[in-house]
Amino acid sequence: MGRPERGALRPMGRPERGALRPLAPLLLLLLLLPLRLPQLAAAAAADPQRGGQGPVKECEEDQFRCRNERCIPSVWRCDEDDDCSDNSDEDDCPKKTCADSDFTCGNGHCIPERWKCDGEEECPDGSDESETTCTKQVCPAEKLSCGPASHKCVPASWRCDGEKDCESGADEAGCATSLGTCRGDEFQCGEGTCVPTIKRCNQEQDCPDGSDEAGCLQGLNECLHNNGGCSHICTDLKIGFECTCPAGYQLLDQKTCGDIDECEDPDACSQICVNYKGYFKCECHPGYEMDTLTKNCKAVAGRSPSLIFTNRHEVRRIDLVKRDYSRLIPMLKNVVALDVEVATNRIFWCDLSYRKIYSAYMDKASDPAEQEVLIDEQLHSPEGLAVDWVHKHIYWTDSGNKTISVATIDGGRRCTLFSQDLSEPRAIAVDPLRGFMYWSDWGYQAKIEKSGLNGVDRQTLVSDNIEWPNGITLDLLNQRLYWVDSKLHQLSSIDLNGGNRKMLISSPDFLSHPFGIAVFEDKVFWTDLENEAIFSANRLNGLEISVLAENLNNPHDIVIFHELKQPRAADACELSAQPNGGCEYLCLPAPQISSPSPKYTCACPDTMWLGPDMKRCYRAPQSTSTTTLAPTTARTPAENTRAPGTTVHSLTYQNHSTETPSLAAVVPSSVGVPRAPSIKPSAPSPATSNHSQHYGNEGSKMDSTVTAAVIGILVPMAVIALLCMSGYLIWRNWKRKNTKSMNFDNPVYRKTTEEEDEDELHIGRTAQIGHVYPARVALSLEDDGLP
Repeated sequence: MGRPERGALRPMGRPERGALRPLAPLLLLLLLLPLRLPQLAAAAAADPQRGGQGPVKECEEDQFRCRNERCIPSVWRCDEDDDCSDNSDEDDCPKKTCADSDFTCGNGHCIPERWKCDGEEECPDGSDESETTCTKQVCPAEKLSCGPASHKCVPASWRCDGEKDCESGADEAGCATSLGTCRGDEFQCGEGTCVPTIKRCNQEQDCPDGSDEAGCLQGLNECLHNNGGCSHICTDLKIGFECTCPAGYQLLDQKTCGDIDECEDPDACSQICVNYKGYFKCECHPGYEMDTLTKNCKAVAGRSPSLIFTNRHEVRRIDLVKRDYSRLIPMLKNVVALDVEVATNRIFWCDLSYRKIYSAYMDKASDPAEQEVLIDEQLHSPEGLAVDWVHKHIYWTDSGNKTISVATIDGGRRCTLFSQDLSEPRAIAVDPLRGFMYWSDWGYQAKIEKSGLNGVDRQTLVSDNIEWPNGITLDLLNQRLYWVDSKLHQLSSIDLNGGNRKMLISSPDFLSHPFGIAVFEDKVFWTDLENEAIFSANRLNGLEISVLAENLNNPHDIVIFHELKQPRAADACELSAQPNGGCEYLCLPAPQISSPSPKYTCACPDTMWLGPDMKRCYRAPQSTSTTTLAPTTARTPAENTRAPGTTVHSLTYQNHSTETPSLAAVVPSSVGVPRAPSIKPSAPSPATSNHSQHYGNEGSKMDSTVTAAVIGILVPMAVIALLCMSGYLIWRNWKRKNTKSMNFDNPVYRKTTEEEDEDELHIGRTAQIGHVYPARVALSLEDDGLP
């Protein structure tokens, strides 16, 4: 059996049916009947069983009748495949217009432009490899040229396979043919040639000596009638028949073959899988090329990839190509987390002992004077670190403070994104291209979580069959997350939405106590504390485990340094018309969930709150008189005087379990801002109340105008009220000093004067219950300060 035809593309879709007039079908039938009569007569003469008698067999309702009387499924009509074997199912089909990025074949088919002149005929008519299209054909190393007079290349594996793939037969020239060399699916003829087994006893002489039909039982062959009803291959058996499919197809029912979507298997290709009818193709992303031997995509752009890791007291580097081993940073105290920014050649690391985050240029990192301290306050146990190379931010986890924080890449501005529902946060990884970050938590309820880089849309990806998730890493090209579990001794992966989970390796030997993990090309790398080594394996199937380095003494975090690991992208905050996106403090990228998603949001320090304009920051007031934009509890003075960089805990966070509060803000009462609309707890919102959303073209000045108007009204009214109150108090004081008073101290009535030398006059009961007239007699409980 020959190979399936190449170049078959996906169906185009049915042509639109116009409204036909009632007489149109009848007129069309009358026009075609004279042309159809000779063909019907010839068919009747060629079919001895019909003998020209009886009506022609009609196809079923959901089938299309070919010109050769064969019936095929109607969905195969105009799908650019010759399913009828006479191409009648492709006749009278609308001409397809190819896109600018496609190549138009001679018969109107469309194929990707990059397939033109690649040595394989993807066009059914071969026009993509024709001499007029390709001036000169140079076959790649993994393919075989069909000769100087041909513009065709065939895979080298087709050499001497018994099938003539080149028109000139160059692929089979010089091949030895001897008895006993036929494949398992072939029949060996008497003179030594090989024919497909399915051609044995098919009542057709396929062997030159006719040996394929020798000794066959002559009887009814169901395959001679409409191919037995099989859509592709019909094999006549001694009893009955069997429908089979060519390579790349599978039986959908007993008779109909359908395409196999090989790309449903995520491991079908190294990077890109393109499925077509009957076959599929593997391709590589820009910057990568396919290895001719392993068929894996290898990085060809940029410098040689290297692996950087820490053993707590040093940071070392291994060249993955040359296998050179060097020391980058010596004399460290207790470094367990690190990351790099490839574009600027900088390295970042956390020191648990000093409780600081450092940065240095890699070529000067060994000099302590060149090591810059970025964060040195409010750090307890920073165990995870990630660099957002697009928006110039650093993110870190702190298992001591149980927080996840963000800061500018120079450490100048920072805020806390998460401070609740964290037990033992450890590793963290970012995807700046899509605006997400991921982290592991190996606490009492182990899990792997995900959220936007601005702290919104927090969700759990993995929470079952997980114990001690230490390191995590992202494969941005293939959209997968890898992690190691040091208690279960496993290395697993999922897609970035938490689906398609796959355990690659489960081994107490190679995964005794894994800590850090990284991925590049088709390899996954991890460090192991007990083995004191760095291992690598195939990231698709977990095979090919090997030791990259050993005797390392406590290897911890590990990263890959290469340009392709950090692809360039636009910074949404810098694309805004206003600097820093109009944000007064921090501009954080928002997760790109859909096209209407905001590009970024603003954030404030932990001791400040975002104003109604969602851009400016305000300090929390010290007095009890506050204006709140959402229901909140009273804040204690200690909360209002926290140092910068700390998280302010308040019931203002309406939905803190998922870090999605209502937009509540506390501002000084003198500001007099209007009430802002609240956001439902289920709506995605930032981790603190100091976040806002911007859609790129915001910048309305309505809030500022309303605020100024309110202030202009309230301030004069307050001044007038104070003047009136002062005048009243002055008048009352004068009145008291110039007026004699009658004082009632129930039950005793007394009359007194202001003359101090006069004797006291007591009227009523005995003197024991009377008392001297005081300077002021209280007529209410409030004046006495009583409760």
